[in-house]
Amino acid sequence: MSACDSCPSKSSCTSQSTCSSANGEGQQEKSIQFEKMNDKSSVKKVIGICSGKGGVGKSFVTSVLASRLARDGYNVGILDADITGPSIPKAFGIKESLKGDENKLIIPAVSHSGIKIVSVNLLLENEDAPVLWRGPVIAGLVKQFYTDVKWEGLDVLLIDMPPGTGDVPLTVFQSIPLDGIILVSTAQDLVSMIVNKARNMALMMQVKILGFVENMSSVKCPDCGKVIRIFGKDGTVEAAAKEMGSVVLDSVPLDPSVTSLVDEGHVERVPAGILDGAVKLVEDMLE
Repeated sequence: MSACDSCPSKSSCTSQSTCSSANGEGQQEKSIQFEKMNDKSSVKKVIGICSGKGGVGKSFVTSVLASRLARDGYNVGILDADITGPSIPKAFGIKESLKGDENKLIIPAVSHSGIKIVSVNLLLENEDAPVLWRGPVIAGLVKQFYTDVKWEGLDVLLIDMPPGTGDVPLTVFQSIPLDGIILVSTAQDLVSMIVNKARNMALMMQVKILGFVENMSSVKCPDCGKVIRIFGKDGTVEAAAKEMGSVVLDSVPLDPSVTSLVDEGHVERVPAGILDGAVKLVEDMLE
């Protein structure tokens, strides 16, 4: 079977060079010219954290995954590409402004555990100020966060993507050589349709889908201890992942104590056990 036989848009496909296999593991399109890092930077793996819609905890997954990896001794960076909704600095309790070096490169902020972070909120005088920029300006800043930042000696760079399939996700897919993406979702009935949009965009850009994280899967009643499914029935995300030829890496319950840590800027104190599957996946990639 040819690559085009498995392409989700094969009915309008005109060239096999723009298609990929069902899990996005095809050859990168030859016409794509990725941006290059500066010579002061080195990164072993680049992974995007994506979602089909907002409000599913994509930034939470990014910050916890980074914290867990740093705790295990890896050098981690976070590129906050969610320009109009940046929340990574708040999760880590970082407020100081970004600075430049003698080579006019941006020096990332550094968290308590050594995670290097770049976000537009660290460039604004007021972190509450809205970013009222048009798509091309935002896309240009995302590329600059990749090319003009001093990403020294990183094992992995996590890119916290904006939700959906708009300008910025497209810019990341076309400009930055990703080693794969992790899709974050809840178990709502619409998950299959919404996530399929993000998945199909990744396939069109020939980016590998590493797996799913089901966030806010359930909550435990503090009085009776009963586990309550918040969005939909068990197996909804698993079915969507299977349909896409992927796997569910983790199913993360909603825990008010963990949420409080993130809201207070202490995401690095999140207890072990959260995102074990995603952590193992990334660490296996780094071996």
